[in-house]
Amino acid sequence: MVSKKVTIINPTGLHLRPAGIFCNTAVRYDSKVTFQYGNMSANAKSVLSVLGACIKKGDEIELVCEGKDEEEALAAMVKAVEDGLGE
Repeated sequence: MVSKKVTIINPTGLHLRPAGIFCNTAVRYDSKVTFQYGNMSANAKSVLSVLGACIKKGDEIELVCEGKDEEEALAAMVKAVEDGLGE
């Protein structure tokens, strides 16, 4: 299991379009990809879970990847967030 904290930098947070990019990045990997925000944990491969977290610009989340391609999955998720999720 690997994890890393990242800050959401895109102006609108994780609304529908960035949430879709976030999830599409996660589903490319076999590893379990989740994120923790506050006291909740959510599936990064589920758009409903991502939207339900109500994450806004400036919020810090912890990405957690567990599985055979966890390192690649974490690197891709961190890059997607740091690149602004398409915004």
